[in-house]
This record gives sequence, structure tokens and C-alpha cells, in this order.
Amino acid sequence: MSGTTLEGALGGLHLRREGEGPPLLLLTGVGGRTDFWEAQIDRLRHTHDCISFDHRPAGDPLPDDPKAAAAFLADHALRVMDTLGLEQADILGHSFGAAIGQHLAVHAPGRVGRLALSSAWAGPAPIFLELFRLRKEVLRNCGPCEYYTQAAFISNPGWWNHARFEAIVTGAAQRANDFHGTEVECHRMDAVTGHDLRSQVGRITAETLVIAARDDVVTPLPMSEELAALIPRARLEILETGAHMSPVTVPDAYAERLTAFLNR
Repeated sequence: MSGTTLEGALGGLHLRREGEGPPLLLLTGVGGRTDFWEAQIDRLRHTHDCISFDHRPAGDPLPDDPKAAAAFLADHALRVMDTLGLEQADILGHSFGAAIGQHLAVHAPGRVGRLALSSAWAGPAPIFLELFRLRKEVLRNCGPCEYYTQAAFISNPGWWNHARFEAIVTGAAQRANDFHGTEVECHRMDAVTGHDLRSQVGRITAETLVIAARDDVVTPLPMSEELAALIPRARLEILETGAHMSPVTVPDAYAERLTAFLNR
């Protein structure tokens, strides 16, 4: 099954499912789309039943309290699993998807097999908060096209951006045409900076892998190191490059670390 829509209680949630093997739920963050995982699904579908979802048909409604967003979206993930009849799945969460994965592992441990978290953090750091404050300033004062261009510049390695500059500019303009509103995007950023499970991730019992890129400036390496140190027996894998978007920018290196963990 690929590119289907779940109706009913899930409100038209868009789902992608591809591959055979143990179920693997791939989680993106707020505003994320299943196509973010294209390169990884292509590499994992031979060994895993890859499942990812987004909110394309109905937008990304979040609770008024941004600090409740990760738990809210973790509930979406559990309802996807329930709808598909999955009692348990391995979880792969990237960026804010990793925040969702942490909530699943803390609050629904029986539903989580192995847990892989990339470009992740347990709670905000001063540099993280300042970066997102600046990103809001760019959005409010310069507009969505500049905001999306900046996002690419800080999320990808410099060598990646240099080779794809024209595509980045074109893509930012296309995304700006479909922009959902400044306050909605700022609320999403508040959800990101509001995630803080430092006091709870020590309860995670799932076998855990934390993947980080040394050149990630959005979630700097020390934030992933802190998360790995707080989760009992977590394993930390450091990519030399790839930046915040390592599943896309260095897909082979990322998949190598991930599959070695999932196939143990």
C-alpha cells in the first residue's frame, strides 16, 4: 500500500506504506511530509515495512499550547498504528519527529520496538532558542521566501547547498506560494523549542540509537550527545557531514548506521 489516505477518526491523514518485513514507523516533524523519507524508504523497503504519514489533506492542526504538540502528534502516531493493526513497531524519528518518538517511548513503551532518533534533542539549549528567535524575525520581516531559503542554508551542508543553489531558490519560491501563514509557522517553531523531556527520557527502555551530524547547526552535536547520555544504554552514531537533513543529504551513510542498528 502506498500513497493512501486514512479517514474517520484520523481526519484524512495521508499515509505512505511500502516494503516488507518488520514494521518501521518513520516520523517527521510538524509540517513534514512523507516524501522527506524518500531516500531512506528506497534503502529500507527491502528489509522493513516502512510506514510514514503527514497531514497534507487537512493541514497540521496543533494544540494551543505548543509544549503539548509532541504528545499530540504522538497520539496521531498511535492511532495510525491502531488503524493498521500494529501492536508494536520500530520507530525512526527525525528532528521534531524524534521528539514525537521520545514521547512514544516514554508514555507507550509497549508499542515501541527499537527507537532511532536523528537530529534530536532532549530539551532546548540557549543557542537553539536564539536560532529560532532569529528565524521568526526573518519570517516576519523578510517574508516566507527568504525564510525558506534561510532554512535550506542552515539545514543542509554548505557543499550540498552550493551544488543545488538554483533548486533551493526555486523550491523556496514554490513553498512561499503555498505558505500557510506566519502565525501558524511561528506556532510550529514554538512547538519545536517547547519540547523538553530531559526529566523523562531516562525512563526509556527501548534499545535506542541517536544519529547526529557533526556539522548540524540547527541541533548542534552537543544536544544529541546530551540526549544519548540521558537515555539508558543509548548508542550514539556521529556522521562527519550531512547537517540537520542528513537522511536526505547523506542517505547512504545515514542508512548504513540505521540498518546496522535495526537489523541487529
